[in-house]
Amino acid sequence: MIVDVKKSAEQKMQKSLEALKVDLSKVRSGRAHTGFLDHVMVDYYGTPTPIKQVANINLIDSRTIGVIPWDKKMANAIEKAIRESDLGLNPMTSGETIRVPMPALTEERRKELIKVVKHEAEGVRVAMRNIRRDANTQLKELLKSKEISEDDERRAQDDIQKLTDRYIIEIDKVLQVKEAELMAV
Repeated sequence: MIVDVKKSAEQKMQKSLEALKVDLSKVRSGRAHTGFLDHVMVDYYGTPTPIKQVANINLIDSRTIGVIPWDKKMANAIEKAIRESDLGLNPMTSGETIRVPMPALTEERRKELIKVVKHEAEGVRVAMRNIRRDANTQLKELLKSKEISEDDERRAQDDIQKLTDRYIIEIDKVLQVKEAELMAV
């Protein structure tokens, strides 16, 4: 019973941390990343389709993404979809490859992005604390129904608190790495 509560809490915390990492990977730094184009939808013969389902996406260099359409007729539609997305990118077609250069970030934009990143991290910290609260509530219910002793409940709450602290430290580490990445020129 206690093991199940702890295991459930840890799984939820791990998922929250992974979600943060995915969200932060989408925040643009000066470097190119193929994940930037994940949410771009292309008009594929009348159907909105994710770009990665109609083309190969790779890195040409650290500041340029290459998009190679599987259907050569789709090049113009893909270029248009990238240009019209909210990413502020300006793709160029050269032969069969669509080159998407990443513009350099201004100091002001970097600071705005750091605020966004900190806000995301704080949201995940709140989620961690909510997971801790839910686990502690489950432990109290087990105590109330006399399935566990008070000592067991107290020990389990301490373990869950340690788990929460460990994941919050992980969040801080991920946040520091992303801040350093954003501030690197």
